[in-house]
Amino acid sequence: MTNSVTSRNIDPEKATAERLNGYAAILGCIALIGAYTSTGQIIPGFV
Repeated sequence: MTNSVTSRNIDPEKATAERLNGYAAILGCIALIGAYTSTGQIIPGFV
């Protein structure tokens, strides 16, 4: 039985896109927390 190690090459563009997507998600969470603390509503304008 032999161990074959396969290396995966990840596109730099894909890594950058995933990092940017993560930054956008974090920014959205921060905006959600800011809106909730300032207005008391999760989605301001509803109810």
